Amino acid sequence: MRRLAVVILALSILGASAWAEDDGGFKFQAGIVLGTDVIVIPGTDQTETWNVLGFQPDLGFGKFGIGFDLSMRFQLGSTGGEALVVYPGDWVPDYQGSGKTLLDLYLPKIMYLRYGFRGDPLFAKLGSVDDLTLGNGFIVGNYSNTKFLPSQRIFGLQLNLDGEVFGFPYVGLELLTGNLAQLDVMGGRFFVRPLLSTGLPILEDLQVGATIAADTKPELYLTEAAQQGNGTVAVYGADLFLPIVKSKAFPLAAFSELAFQPKGRTGFMVGAGGRLASVITYGAQIRALSAGFIPVYFDANYDLFRAVKSDIMESSPSGDGTVGWLAKAGASLFNDSVFFDISVDGPFKAIPAVATVNPAEYPHIRAVAGVGEGLLGSFFFDFSYDKYFIGKANTFWKDLIDPTDAVIGAAVNFKSGAAVFTLLYNLRYNPATQGFDITSSLQSSIKF
Repeated sequence: MRRLAVVILALSILGASAWAEDDGGFKFQAGIVLGTDVIVIPGTDQTETWNVLGFQPDLGFGKFGIGFDLSMRFQLGSTGGEALVVYPGDWVPDYQGSGKTLLDLYLPKIMYLRYGFRGDPLFAKLGSVDDLTLGNGFIVGNYSNTKFLPSQRIFGLQLNLDGEVFGFPYVGLELLTGNLAQLDVMGGRFFVRPLLSTGLPILEDLQVGATIAADTKPELYLTEAAQQGNGTVAVYGADLFLPIVKSKAFPLAAFSELAFQPKGRTGFMVGAGGRLASVITYGAQIRALSAGFIPVYFDANYDLFRAVKSDIMESSPSGDGTVGWLAKAGASLFNDSVFFDISVDGPFKAIPAVATVNPAEYPHIRAVAGVGEGLLGSFFFDFSYDKYFIGKANTFWKDLIDPTDAVIGAAVNFKSGAAVFTLLYNLRYNPATQGFDITSSLQSSIKF
């Protein structure tokens, strides 16, 4: 394994040099990373500390881009008399019963492969998927496959294709695969603009879409002993999206979506959202949910709670339906260099007298904030906070700051010349162990 790592590193350096010297407009930059990762031991709730040494070349040409993460975790002076021990979990399939295949291990060595940029008529990216939404987000909203970093990087796919690329702007397609090595979380949305050629004000931009998303392996990240044999969970629906004001300064859109989940669960949403003076973002929704329906089933933290959600889908829904709500607001300043966004959702009813496992029965809050490079001297950072089941154990305000049922992430960076020092911290409540999984990474990198 050590020889293999050395060979891969050498070939990458040689290949990167060839690209960098090309006269055809290729761009090349690379980073050397040295740091420490605290990761979860496969099959347990324990953590271990490993040193990290990595080489991260980044190549680009026009709208094409590709980045590699050729990192090696190791320990020096370990027990057993070896001077150097390489972490087997990065190279050995199914290490300690992790279930990882050869593709799980080696595909993520490609950090990303991209064509185009988000918002382009054609945008494709393989690798880490962040903040991906299909349609109006009632089925797939803010989905991310990066929740196991730094322990595990997952290689996924996202694709946005608008028919205007081919001179046929009447149709479009959005695709998602959370993990190409496992083909577990998959989704797609196809939409049409049926009134585009009519010239009717406002209505000509109407989108009519259909979405389907499924998880073929909802218990993928559970140990074999904890698995209950839950099958594929599929969610599908139809949506409308209508831009009412297309001004760059004051855009406003109205939207609606109907979704179906297993065992007859249905949900309906209508809402509106926009931006004021290119700074303030806002949105609101009213939701009608049948018993047991979970809105935004594939959300930002889906990979962490997928087994719990699949258990809910396996059970027969009981009780009455609910009417729910969502409100969101945020701001983005200095060309998105400073941003924050907060959304709160929940049902129009009291907290259940008897605790339930369905997150839709309780208020939920999601907050993200960040400051880009250059505004606070050498510091820049990102922060996220998701809190589920607010009011389940305490009062609303006490539960709001209680880390139980929460997912907290932070990335703090300090830049000095070509060197960047980064602290990653993740705290996640684990419903399987009813405890917390805490992972972190402290790295220094040099870009050249």
